[in-house]
Amino acid sequence: MPADILLNVEHLTMRFGGLTAVDDVSFRALDRRITAIIGPNGAGKTTLFNCLTGFYRPSAGAMTLTRNGAAIPLAGLPAHRISRLGIARTFQNIRLFANMTALENLLVAQHGKLMRASYFCFAGLLNLPVYRKAEQAGIEKARLWLERMGLQAVANRAAGTLPYGMQRRLEIARAMCADPCLLCLDEPAAGLNPNESAALRVLLAKIRDEYKIGILLIEHNMNVVMGLSDHVIVLDYGERIAEGTPEQIRHDPAVIRAYLGEPEGETA
Repeated sequence: MPADILLNVEHLTMRFGGLTAVDDVSFRALDRRITAIIGPNGAGKTTLFNCLTGFYRPSAGAMTLTRNGAAIPLAGLPAHRISRLGIARTFQNIRLFANMTALENLLVAQHGKLMRASYFCFAGLLNLPVYRKAEQAGIEKARLWLERMGLQAVANRAAGTLPYGMQRRLEIARAMCADPCLLCLDEPAAGLNPNESAALRVLLAKIRDEYKIGILLIEHNMNVVMGLSDHVIVLDYGERIAEGTPEQIRHDPAVIRAYLGEPEGETA
């Protein structure tokens, strides 16, 4: 049975003054599938992510997230509302709270749920049972994800003191603590060694399969992309130039030109 459409992007455009960073891009990301967005540096990948997750307001186009059979428009919504709808992300440059412990970083990801459980501080100030129950559930979820990421031994260490690979895993754990239906990962394998990258592939496949969510992935590591993705979208200079299975993308002439340039004596 084919997977359902989870995210539908239509004619998305993002301009910064006279610069068009994303130019009329359309694609779909499917539920319980891993969709990769690749392209040379400056292709517009992270700008696209920033539009999808509410950090930028697109200049034009539509984005819809399908939850429980309802298509929810995303364009123009702020980041916190998009997060509440079920889209969580990591960043190209790690954005952990460096002075907080690993456990505290995962509790921060559950801040909205804990605030609602505390009736926006009232129940928390009075230490009512409803808040204590929610707080304990939040701690248990945080410890679960620390264990899943192999980070339980560093739960009480400051995030900024952890090795780089651990910080990458902690960012993914923090995103998963928000209970997403779509996990957006911006270069999660950046800076990882081959063994860490291989372990990441296994981990993301398990997250997709066990939690039955969609994953949208920006990545330059082609071993990760080709070995993990169900579908690949290629951007160049802000435009979508190709999409298909990893095998189709591997042999697409437009993709080869984008990465390697035109052979001498040929024109586009």
